[in-house]
Amino acid sequence: MTDSDLGASLPLPVPSAELQERLAKRRSAPAQALTGPGPSREEVERILSLGARTPDHGKLFPWRFVVLGPQSRADLARQLETLARHQPDPGKAAKVLAKLTAAPVTILVVSAPVPSQKVPKWEQRLSAGAVCMNIEHAADALGYSASWITDWYSYDAKAKALYGVSEDERVAGFIHLGALAEAPLERPRPDVAALTEWRD
Repeated sequence: MTDSDLGASLPLPVPSAELQERLAKRRSAPAQALTGPGPSREEVERILSLGARTPDHGKLFPWRFVVLGPQSRADLARQLETLARHQPDPGKAAKVLAKLTAAPVTILVVSAPVPSQKVPKWEQRLSAGAVCMNIEHAADALGYSASWITDWYSYDAKAKALYGVSEDERVAGFIHLGALAEAPLERPRPDVAALTEWRD
């Protein structure tokens, strides 16, 4: 987007059976099953551009991205192996690191609140979560599968320091991108009617 785009009229929503169908069958990929080909640098830039078109009260952009390729994630996994030994279940903590290294590309989404008297941090955190979901939709639109993962290394203070995540920031998610050799299976879905209250 350029400055000349600001204030331009955007198209109004129109019914799209294709979009409804894709949303109805949206499914996160198993992170360990993601393989190549992954998105190119240009495609990742497009995914981020689409992902950033998210609800953002106050236009604060309270998030940032770190794009991790295979080498950077392999290096991180080696460093995290040491930290995994100090987790409550060291074996499980080490095992889940496979999710971090399987996919061709990973986007680390960092929730980075901006000081504001108008917009609470909670709303800014929600915006970062919305970015994660938008990235998954954008990846799907470009023909890639995605897996949004957190795991223990998203919350461990020493692990966060490895990624350059400050004390006031949070890891909103590691979004792994790639291809699947086999279609994912459907999983249980909520009974939306049981979770919905209608008021006149």
